[in-house]
Amino acid sequence: MKNRVKYLLTTILLACCLTAVAQKDRTSTLISAEEKGWDFEIKAGYIIGGTSPLPLPEEIRSIDGYTPPFSFVLETNITRWLGSERRWGLTTGLRIEPKGMTTKATVKNYGMEIIGDDGNSISGMWTGGVKTTVRNDYLTIPLLATYRLTPRWKLNGGFYFSYLVDGEFSGTVYEGYLRVNDPTGQKVEFANGAVATYDFSDELRKFAWGLQLGANWRAFHHLDVFANLSWGLNDIFKSDFDTITFPLYPIYLTVGFGYAF
Repeated sequence: MKNRVKYLLTTILLACCLTAVAQKDRTSTLISAEEKGWDFEIKAGYIIGGTSPLPLPEEIRSIDGYTPPFSFVLETNITRWLGSERRWGLTTGLRIEPKGMTTKATVKNYGMEIIGDDGNSISGMWTGGVKTTVRNDYLTIPLLATYRLTPRWKLNGGFYFSYLVDGEFSGTVYEGYLRVNDPTGQKVEFANGAVATYDFSDELRKFAWGLQLGANWRAFHHLDVFANLSWGLNDIFKSDFDTITFPLYPIYLTVGFGYAF
């Protein structure tokens, strides 16, 4: 919780600083940098997506519900244009992004470690309903190749590298049963509104990386409209975590506006 509060305060402070900078007139330094092939931009956008196995394993029989949180991304970008025509460039920056979702699913023989009313945990294979909440806050550095398709359109693609500032992966199980240890183990039933909780937040991986593809459209002289798709390439959990038997990958779309200096 303390990390999440620090993260939110940092996000608010950065937003205020970026807004103040964006409202100032362009300085001679910025004009000189542009003439030398450097572009600077700040962005804000809405992010939506989910953390999912690919493809869906047989343990997940159906997705019964999906609710995205109302989350915003803040980002600063620097692009260095190459050559005299400045068609190609290299882009990097720093992004603050919360990736989250809440889902409901019906599963069978799904690896699970639940926490009972007495505080003790039981591991095994769960069959029944599962409600999962994911809230992961990242600091992300993109490394992208950028192509100027027209004076108003830019395309970019490459990799991103993220550090988990604060993370949550928790939920409840309901209307089903747990087979202790393996699919033939002792049966522990949950019915008539009975639920149990689980929390795998401490098993989340600190470093993540993946692919990013995006496009920018210059709507006005300094205002861009953009969309980015990020696709994680490593499991969100640590390599030695084996309760959930399949990897989960973050896949998210961000749309928003940018201010180009």
